[in-house]
Amino acid sequence: MKTPAQTNKDRINLRLERSVKTLLERAASLEGKTVSKFVLHSALDQAKKTVHEHEALTLNAENSKTFFNALAATINFNSKLTDALEEHSQRVVSK
Repeated sequence: MKTPAQTNKDRINLRLERSVKTLLERAASLEGKTVSKFVLHSALDQAKKTVHEHEALTLNAENSKTFFNALAATINFNSKLTDALEEHSQRVVSK
């Protein structure tokens, strides 16, 4: 059971057509949920899927090998980058 400090306070309000509301109510009823819980769970599932699709990287075997080889390759700094790194180390004090 939630304590008063754990009560949900954030809200999202939706404006929708009567037919959409009726459909959501019907679907929620079929799953034995309130409309709020049905909409929340449905939106949350879709949000997780969307975030995963944008943050996950899926590679086939060839692309995976190419990516790994690029990460494992020796890095050769040009003179400008070497100078910039040296200047950074002189200017920035790390704790």
